[in-house]
Amino acid sequence: MSANTLDLRSNTNFYFLLYECCLEDINALDLSSHAPQNATYPCYFFTSTAVDFFNQINMLYGTITDFCTEESCPVMSAGPKYEYHWADGTNIKKPIKCSAPKYIDYLMTWVQDQLDDETLFPSKIGVPFRRNFMSVAKTILKRLFRVYAHIYHQHFDSVMQLQEEAHLNTSFKHFIFFVQEFNLIDRKELVPLQELIDKLTTKDR
Repeated sequence: MSANTLDLRSNTNFYFLLYECCLEDINALDLSSHAPQNATYPCYFFTSTAVDFFNQINMLYGTITDFCTEESCPVMSAGPKYEYHWADGTNIKKPIKCSAPKYIDYLMTWVQDQLDDETLFPSKIGVPFRRNFMSVAKTILKRLFRVYAHIYHQHFDSVMQLQEEAHLNTSFKHFIFFVQEFNLIDRKELVPLQELIDKLTTKDR
């Protein structure tokens, strides 16, 4: 495959290279106005990273689906104080209350549809990104966080039983460092796991 037809989704290490060369551009990225030419590269960085986190969360949640059922999780929640209702703005415009497995199925299907949309997440180098790219990317990450939050609050005993806590913690730690580095999720959205976030990030200070 030639360089100008590189499929970024097949290159799992690509975003590490982009991180080194695009850090300042990412912090300044604003696609609401006419973005400079080099803003394309941070967009590729975000695309590769979003795909990576999506795959990780899909895999982690897939291991505990026997424990996350309509009966055990009749609502999508992160502990007793936080409940999530689903809406995608297209098929379901008004937020609906649903079980956790149904919510996560809606969520994962929606994220996959966004990632597969070549007008939003082009996989070929040189194809321009839409101006609402960052807005959609932030929404994806915000919703993926909710899956982490649900797993930690409702299913961590099952995760420990399966001896997968190290994988979950490592994945979430990378996720939270990424979203905090670039201010991609509002702080109030992170509150359900704030205590864990503080513990994970304090260790590296």
